[in-house]
Amino acid sequence: MSGTMLTVMLVLFAASIPVAVAIGIAAVVGIAGFTSFPLIVAAQQLFVALDKFPLAAIPFFILAGNLMDVGGISRRLVEFARSIVGGVQGGLPATCVVTCMIFAAISGSSVATTFAIGAIMIPALVKAGYPVGFAAALQATAAELGVIIPPSIPMILYGVTTQTSIPELFIAGFGPGFVIGGGLIATVLIWCRVMGWGKRDGENRLPFLTATRQAAFALVMPVIVLGGIYGGITTPTEASVVAVVYALIVGMFLHREIELRDLFPIFRKSVISSAVIMFIIACAALFSWLLNRQGVPDAAAEWLATSFDSSGAYLLVVNLFLFVVGMFVETSASIIVLAPILSDAAQKLGIDGVHFGTIMVVNLALGMITPPFGVNLFAAAQVAGCSIDQMMKYLGIFIAVVFACLMVITYVPAITLALPQMVFR
Repeated sequence: MSGTMLTVMLVLFAASIPVAVAIGIAAVVGIAGFTSFPLIVAAQQLFVALDKFPLAAIPFFILAGNLMDVGGISRRLVEFARSIVGGVQGGLPATCVVTCMIFAAISGSSVATTFAIGAIMIPALVKAGYPVGFAAALQATAAELGVIIPPSIPMILYGVTTQTSIPELFIAGFGPGFVIGGGLIATVLIWCRVMGWGKRDGENRLPFLTATRQAAFALVMPVIVLGGIYGGITTPTEASVVAVVYALIVGMFLHREIELRDLFPIFRKSVISSAVIMFIIACAALFSWLLNRQGVPDAAAEWLATSFDSSGAYLLVVNLFLFVVGMFVETSASIIVLAPILSDAAQKLGIDGVHFGTIMVVNLALGMITPPFGVNLFAAAQVAGCSIDQMMKYLGIFIAVVFACLMVITYVPAITLALPQMVFR
């Protein structure tokens, strides 16, 4: 049965059928052709997949990101980041990376980060003389930090799917996020020196104290959201609601950039984005449920655990496998289908569950910037008004940098586990 389901799914992928629909059809084929269950069980399992309290955080974090974009928080964060790193040659691209790192500590979504920050940074980079393809490729890459630095929607999914502590996953994401962010900043600074770009990036930037004062409400937001989680005051789901309320208050009453007429478009955009993600989650969970009924995860985990003599070899193979999977399959679906299988095998090899979950999220985040289905690429191209072909000339270097950082994160567990061990263990 599993072979037939996989074949149907891959054929539908090749036919350019949307990911969620392809996975759902493959699951229905499995139910109808190889089980005695009535088809109504498909609807039942779709509901069960979404009937989980932690998943409520996803639409709220998406809504919070859209409110921050319209409410002026994004623009103030850009000015704040520019006041820190914008005074050197290549400071404007570095500002893009730093802003994405800060925005990531609020939004939880790479696509939201791409639109919110890219709408400001890409035109600024192009106006400063940077190639539009470079600006779009950098924005798409830096925005993947939105799912690595907490809060993170993929980490919520991994925690729900594998019964791993979501707060531990969240705090574990800081180390990898800073490693990747630092790698990208170093790359763009060197690149700009070599190419002669950005010699006037320091002009017209705000003084640090002025930028900090203007961004004060935006900078308090990550403290409130993450402080509530790690202080034991709120769950990640409750923190997402706090983020929405705070972003709404700041945007409407403090910055006064959100008006009543803006709310419906914001809510509509958030509902559509949430519905797409939730549909993918539900269909992937149905597919995963059928595989579990057939014992596929247990058998695969046993085979993987016995096929490798060391955890190091296993992690290398898993990273290469996930890198390829991320090119073709949406991150949410990949986590729900593959996480139970791969994490079971990792545990049998003595790999920490939080460390492995972080590796998986970081790796699949690469899929957001790799053709042919990199969602960040499409979002950045839309914001920049360029084609993905124009981005490819520059994208390869960014992918190589992030992959190199992934290898460091994989084989230096302390980067991921130091903070969780200090706080939780």
